[in-house]
Amino acid sequence: MLYPLCKHVLLGPALRLRLDLVVTGADKVPRHGPVIIAANHLAEIDSLVLPLAIRRRLSFFAKAEYFTAPDVRGLASRAFVSGTGQIPVDRSGDAAALDAAERVLDRGDVWAIYPEGTRSPDARLHRGHTGAMRVAARVPEAQVVPVALHGTAEVNPPGTRRVVPGRVTVQIGDPVDASTLLGPDRDVRTGTDRLMAAIRELGDLDYVDEYARR
Repeated sequence: MLYPLCKHVLLGPALRLRLDLVVTGADKVPRHGPVIIAANHLAEIDSLVLPLAIRRRLSFFAKAEYFTAPDVRGLASRAFVSGTGQIPVDRSGDAAALDAAERVLDRGDVWAIYPEGTRSPDARLHRGHTGAMRVAARVPEAQVVPVALHGTAEVNPPGTRRVVPGRVTVQIGDPVDASTLLGPDRDVRTGTDRLMAAIRELGDLDYVDEYARR
């Protein structure tokens, strides 16, 4: 219940008042069946903006620290990410997180991921990690939907939790069969590069063929 409560009552309406949110292609997200939402990553607020733009419920990866911090703030963050169905992940590598993402898709639900692995330090799109396509290879019936975000770093400046008024654009692309991205060799590196190319072309983004650094 916490996910719709946050989206429609606690957080969503306040964000909509603060942001000039423009969404294109919302009807392209399949209404049923397993879907992987793959977006570029600019700011912490991205994970609040995407649920406003996409009708279906999204499960994201969330830093393991959100689930383990012992203080009051940690308890609150753990309650929030657990209650909204997010997946704990150790960003140094966590096979269990990929297994959990696979279970989300096996249920016919939607998993959202930022293939860059962290926020872009320079607003450009960086080389993608292969986790999304590794999971897609296990669930070949999944549809992969590229998404391009613009403006979130301006409304949520890096290093702050402030949200200032401004325009945020979410461009949602056409769904692609996971098997199409992977190709006949089912190569996850090739599939990831094709996915990043789709995000780049959708958002007309500058691309850097190197991993983003935190």
